[in-house]
Amino acid sequence: MEQKNSNSPVNPNQNTSQKPGGKGNRFNVSWLYGIIIMILLGTYFFGDQVAIKNINSYPAFRQFVEKGYIESIEVYASKNQVQAVVEDSLPSLKAVFGESYKNFEKDRRISVNIPSAEKFEEYISSTGFANVAYKDDRNYFEIFLVSVLPFLLLIAFFVFMSRRMSGQMGGGGAGGIFNVGKSKAQLFDKGNTVNKVTFKDVAGLAGAKQEIEEIVAFLKNPGKYTELGGKIPKGALLVGPPGTGKTLLAKAVAGEADVPFFSMSGSDFVEMFVGVGASRVRDLFRQAKEKAPCIIFIDEIDAVGRARGKNPNMGSNDERENTLNQLLTEMDGFGSNSGVIILAATNRADILDKALLRAGRFDRQIHVDLPDVHERKQIFNVHLRPIKINETVDVNFLAKQTPGFSGADIANVCNEAALIAARKGKSFVEKQDFLDAVDRIIGGLEKKTKIITQTEKKSIAFHEAGHATISWMLEHANPLVKVTIVPRGEALGAAWYLPEERQLTIREHLLDEMCATLGGRAAEEVFLNQVSTGAINDLERVTKRAYAMVAYFGMSEHLPNLSYYDSTGHSDYGFTKPYSEKTAELIDMEAKQIVGEQYERAKAILLQNAEGHARLSALLLEREVIFSEDLEAVFGKRPWASRHDELILQNGEAEEAALAGEMRQQLPDSPAEGNAEEERKNESDDKPDDHGKAEA
Repeated sequence: MEQKNSNSPVNPNQNTSQKPGGKGNRFNVSWLYGIIIMILLGTYFFGDQVAIKNINSYPAFRQFVEKGYIESIEVYASKNQVQAVVEDSLPSLKAVFGESYKNFEKDRRISVNIPSAEKFEEYISSTGFANVAYKDDRNYFEIFLVSVLPFLLLIAFFVFMSRRMSGQMGGGGAGGIFNVGKSKAQLFDKGNTVNKVTFKDVAGLAGAKQEIEEIVAFLKNPGKYTELGGKIPKGALLVGPPGTGKTLLAKAVAGEADVPFFSMSGSDFVEMFVGVGASRVRDLFRQAKEKAPCIIFIDEIDAVGRARGKNPNMGSNDERENTLNQLLTEMDGFGSNSGVIILAATNRADILDKALLRAGRFDRQIHVDLPDVHERKQIFNVHLRPIKINETVDVNFLAKQTPGFSGADIANVCNEAALIAARKGKSFVEKQDFLDAVDRIIGGLEKKTKIITQTEKKSIAFHEAGHATISWMLEHANPLVKVTIVPRGEALGAAWYLPEERQLTIREHLLDEMCATLGGRAAEEVFLNQVSTGAINDLERVTKRAYAMVAYFGMSEHLPNLSYYDSTGHSDYGFTKPYSEKTAELIDMEAKQIVGEQYERAKAILLQNAEGHARLSALLLEREVIFSEDLEAVFGKRPWASRHDELILQNGEAEEAALAGEMRQQLPDSPAEGNAEEERKNESDDKPDDHGKAEA
């Protein structure tokens, strides 16, 4: 179940460089600070450096002075160091710098450590050397780098982290990192009409919509219910598989309720800091009480509502449990949350805490199941509106071809079909494009370039023909749609079936489907006298189904009416099995017997229809893809009607009756709209006939 795309026109004069908030891109000052610091550091460390040779021996330096090699001297008293400039003559340079004198020709500087400035002054005075200067060696840039810059960097880092935390919390301004405990909920107020979704955009889900609409009606007109003593439900939990439309229903409630709507995810409560989750819960309900009546929607509530005591920390302080405790208190504690309704969605209701599911918190559990064939037709009608299709597309056919598909899957099918048609350069999306889209989603892309020998191709053809033959001959096996030996995804061949969407499954259904699944391996053994690894997926499915029949469904001869299935999901960590080792051996024996019986049954059916199987195999090797029409030409029409056809027929009759009712309502009911004879005719048509049926 997905929302219909609503494309809003784009204003050509609009400045697309602006952000959604209406503010343009602003220059970040922190980049300027970083550039300045990098320039200063680069200038200090990588700027032009003076080449200075360090003289380790103070007596050697005194000999240079006495021999007249030194031109000038600079004394740095605080460091007890002397720097000197050598005479610009080749003998002096060679004597001081040695053979590497050319590296120091430019600056001609040497340095040496002295015992003390006083003793050096006494020595230099005794030599009569006059070109001596005493300098202050304080480097203020070095002082800044060592003393001030680290503190500035720490302050800048703190400001940066504060702004970042504030941005992640959805709010700027004052507070910064101290706003980490604020709620992240997104508020949709009454006047918000952007991307507004209503119940008209939700196809199917009649039962779920009815319960949700009652909550919306209570918010709009509470007096209708309170005057009889009724109270509004405090919470409703949407439960169902992924993609069935739980979040879409919540969006529809936000669009229909005309009250403030807070929306957030269960993971928004979780944070690395202790106590933040509980603080966010308190802040969320505080905001909701201020705007009551209102609705709070928590998506994927299992992120914070998981059953307590099941964590691997074994007793340590769990922040998630603290958050859940606060949520339980806010939903139904001493404090009054009058006018605040909680909606939540999850596909893991079995792991939620029991205290969260009790009456008074989530009063209702609304099950949003996978759509049936009628609901899939309605969903297709929603998603086909923006797509250009031609007369070859039949919505009833598409609904039949997609059993087990959720609303999100159907939306994906429609989108893939449009992409496939565009890739082929078509002007309209045709029926074949939808079939290709379904194949692409279920099986993956075709891999016609995969190298397969003729022997392997023959084995694949016999295997898939075995599936097709047995499924055609068994009443309760799923009807075949098509068979292919073209590699697709990870499979070398595939058979597409149309699963019957049964409300009840009997033992014969399971056995016939197991027999058809084993048809591929049986065909390899019967006609090729070999078995291959290509049946691994078939064997896995059959084994699981056999064990389910014995251990779960109580369909075993020696273990009748016993089920070891735990539907609550709250078993004590699963440390022990609910049956003895002797019973486990009996379960293994029963499952093995069921699979063996169906395998022998599959081989017998193939031997009885060997000629038809051979024709199917040859047809597969020739065409690579065959359809149900080809099987009908080989084996004749199946004598059993499909359950889908029966449901579609019933749905068609219901639609015709509804259309007839609409036409009767549109008939003229005043003499001014027609002559008296036509009026009498319409009145007679509105009356029920002898069989109690109204005609229009």
